[in-house]
Amino acid sequence: MFRIPLLVGVICGAGLGLALVGDGVSDVLSWLALSLPVVLAIVCWRRAAHPR
Repeated sequence: MFRIPLLVGVICGAGLGLALVGDGVSDVLSWLALSLPVVLAIVCWRRAAHPR
């Protein structure tokens, strides 16, 4: 039940860590990791607006 939220949290934490320590490719990876919750929220919002 808590696997997906935990995975999202770990990915976001890794993205924050990459943003603090890295530069270049790490910046791109941190942007991707930190945009994951936003993308998931948009997907869930669209699914809720258009039920099957």
